[in-house]
Amino acid sequence: MEIGVDSFASAMYGSNELSSVDAMEQLLDRIEVADQAGLDVFGIGEHHKKEFLDSATAVILAAAAARTKRIRLTSAVTVLSAADPVRVYQSFATLDLIAKGRAEMVVGRGSSIEAYPLFGFNLNDYDALFKEKLDLLLKIRDNEFITWSGRFRAPLNDLPVYPRSLQEKLPIWLGVGGTPESFARAGTLGLPLMVAVIGGETHRFRPLIDLYREAGERAGFTPKELKVGLHSPGYVATTDEQAIADYYPGYAELWTKLGKERGWPPVTRLQFDNLVAPKGVLVVGGPEQVVEKLIRHSEALGGIDRFTFQMDNAGLTHEQLLKSIELIGKRVIPLLAT
Repeated sequence: MEIGVDSFASAMYGSNELSSVDAMEQLLDRIEVADQAGLDVFGIGEHHKKEFLDSATAVILAAAAARTKRIRLTSAVTVLSAADPVRVYQSFATLDLIAKGRAEMVVGRGSSIEAYPLFGFNLNDYDALFKEKLDLLLKIRDNEFITWSGRFRAPLNDLPVYPRSLQEKLPIWLGVGGTPESFARAGTLGLPLMVAVIGGETHRFRPLIDLYREAGERAGFTPKELKVGLHSPGYVATTDEQAIADYYPGYAELWTKLGKERGWPPVTRLQFDNLVAPKGVLVVGGPEQVVEKLIRHSEALGGIDRFTFQMDNAGLTHEQLLKSIELIGKRVIPLLAT
């Protein structure tokens, strides 16, 4: 199982707001430490809000590429519905050249909708936009010269797209939430699947992952081609007790704030304890408990190929995040390998 970290380039740590310059420098420091600690992948999300600095994902990843040697660098996710697939491919192909073949992308429709009005798209076209743009992105990835037409973009008539990525086939994962259509689409296209599970119990996604694998097999893809990744909130500290003490206050603050925006009730300690419990989604604890939970999640889902911790949204300090990344590299990954 590959292990990594996803970040939304948050500029907020609890009640202490950082300057954007300091927040970005600390983020790049964490990616560099993740590379040195032996993590497999680091992802940067995409938002267009004041509290996040990740609106230009490929730029951050390019800066990280210059400071790292082996870690794979990916989006988490690129909001493809509100972007031009030509520019998306060009940006990540350029990143791949800078990183010497370490670039990937996870594309999706996005759980936040601010990109749609910002770039002039109608939310009523939510799925149609993504379906069309994914089709174009994959054609660009697989062909130097493109002939294509659609509803939402000017047609391309035997036009080349440059630069080409260093990797012969730039990895493109499909990021999904909970709709069966998205899982089936990823399987039919033979794309690796990145499942965002941020609440409830992870095992409830097994029927959807089975749907993905079944669709992929019907389309002629092998089980090895149908990779499954899992993205969930998580954090590792020296002990279980320390991890919960560090993580809970900021988690409750953040998700209560999000709840006001989305109509959810405030977070309670009982809810949090259920999420930290063996079947709950939060991967929070000491190294041994985290490894046990990752193995349990993998077994419940029929095997997972990649897990990414989303842990910089809980009011944790830069020092706590660095320590957690080091523990993942020095304790969690070796324990998983035994």
